[in-house]
Amino acid sequence: MATIQDKLNVLASTLDAAETASAGTAQASEEKRATIVDYKMVTFSLAGKDYAIDIMKVKEIAKASHFTFVPNAMPFVLGVYNLRGDIIPIIDLRLFFNIDVEDHNDDVLENMLIVTVGEQTFGVVVDEIDKVIGIQKSSIQPPHPLFGDINIKYIYGVVEAERRLYVLLDIDKIFGVRTPEEEKEMEEMARAQAERRQAAAQALQEQQKAALEVKEASPAESSATLEVTPAQEEAVDINFIADSLKNLKKFTVNEINQEWVKQRYTEWAKERGGTEKTQLQSETDADNFLAPFYSKCTGSWWSENYADAITKALPDNSAKNIVVWNPGCAKGYETYSLACILKKRYPDAKIRIYGHDTDLLSVSNAPLMNLTDSASADWYQPYTARTASGDYTFSKEIKDSIMFEYHDCVNTNNLPPIDIVFARDLLSFLPETSQKKVLDDFSEKVKGNGVIIIGENENIALSGWNKKQAGDVAIYSKQ
Repeated sequence: MATIQDKLNVLASTLDAAETASAGTAQASEEKRATIVDYKMVTFSLAGKDYAIDIMKVKEIAKASHFTFVPNAMPFVLGVYNLRGDIIPIIDLRLFFNIDVEDHNDDVLENMLIVTVGEQTFGVVVDEIDKVIGIQKSSIQPPHPLFGDINIKYIYGVVEAERRLYVLLDIDKIFGVRTPEEEKEMEEMARAQAERRQAAAQALQEQQKAALEVKEASPAESSATLEVTPAQEEAVDINFIADSLKNLKKFTVNEINQEWVKQRYTEWAKERGGTEKTQLQSETDADNFLAPFYSKCTGSWWSENYADAITKALPDNSAKNIVVWNPGCAKGYETYSLACILKKRYPDAKIRIYGHDTDLLSVSNAPLMNLTDSASADWYQPYTARTASGDYTFSKEIKDSIMFEYHDCVNTNNLPPIDIVFARDLLSFLPETSQKKVLDDFSEKVKGNGVIIIGENENIALSGWNKKQAGDVAIYSKQ
């Protein structure tokens, strides 16, 4: 019979085994938790709320103050900063999201996340930077409209970690960069469009074949047979081109540009070696199709000939103040060029240009733009100045005449009465409802003697407006 000591020994052995098993289970659980951490985020606060961004977007964390002021920059651009030899823009995320910031002197060190977006580096100012947290990516929940203080399009998702709820921001969306997932989605949509087009083309061929068989079987009834004409087939092809351009490049084919699209389709079919190869299967195809659409000198410094053409097309105006709206200003090439020719055309007037764009990267860097050596020696020369580093930039008078702003022209525009709207190639990249809204805005805000200049391959029909062609430049003025 087992003694009391034997029973105690058995109990001790049982407890040791249970403790070992428990330790093993805890270790296994800890290892399991470690293996499922497949996403790390840097957490920070804005106005007392918890936010985070993907750690892969963060280059480093820094503290700095005394940023170099940039004239006419957007309110949320604090200036530029020399980060070990690299001049980077500094964005105050609080001001970007319209969060109140307490007044403080320039000596206060700001908390900055140094982030990389594409090939550009930015300093992003926040209230407090907390720590790095590892989570399971599958635990990220979709964004919800309840986060009303931040536009939902800038939110990647929400996630609960360490008993706190974090709003995970999408830095690519904030700075207007398309993500790899979006690129893949666009390619898949393009492939689907191509497949639908091929199916429609096959259906057309079968319809033509059936019509031919009927014609051969009953010549007397051939006159009643409905055949697919080349014009009908081309119309189907152009519809597929329109769908692809909308999905791949947000380019809307309608009465504003359909004349150009039809002409371009004819050229495109010849380039591709036949109508069966005209479908746009990728963004590269769409870019190649649209390449001839853009107005002269788009995305580059203007040639002297083109600058002279715009100058001559502008109407006489004796006003002391000339107000210009340049929506879709992008990197600022045309805004600066326009400022120079306006100064030449109206030397006694005070020029004010509002350059608006939704590309945050471009419009943030626009005030910092320098000229190339060749451009500075060209017709721009009277309007330039040389910096201490030897670079060529625009004179203070030209820079002070421009206000670059991150703004969507579709939204309400609190602008003074406009003398000139300069919006080349913009309308075609808006949905039809937005086109109408913007055109109504043009018509309402432009003065009685004002003008509208749009893209060389665009046409608009505004009630009470006339179109005058001056070479390649189309000028719309009120009747």
